[in-house]
Amino acid sequence: MAIVKSKLLQKIYKNYPNFYKKDIEKFFDIILNEIKGSLKRGDRVEFRGFGTWSSNIQKARVSRNPKTGENVNTPEKKTINFKMSKDLFKKINNEEE
Repeated sequence: MAIVKSKLLQKIYKNYPNFYKKDIEKFFDIILNEIKGSLKRGDRVEFRGFGTWSSNIQKARVSRNPKTGENVNTPEKKTINFKMSKDLFKKINNEEE
């Protein structure tokens, strides 16, 4: 089961009922926008105990359309890499510390 933004915001609100829902949503949007902006600038984003995001540039290349076999020029683009922390890896794999 995937968690969507609205359900995550509901869980946060249940744990912190003294905050307004609109303030929690605004705070969450600020965090996401800062992460997006940092990755767009090429900076690295790190959440200790969770993981790191970094952006890489994928070079322009000539690829092939598998249906027609025709060569297609693929432009340069940015990609995002995520590397989980050791703590998250251990938690996902049920390893004891």
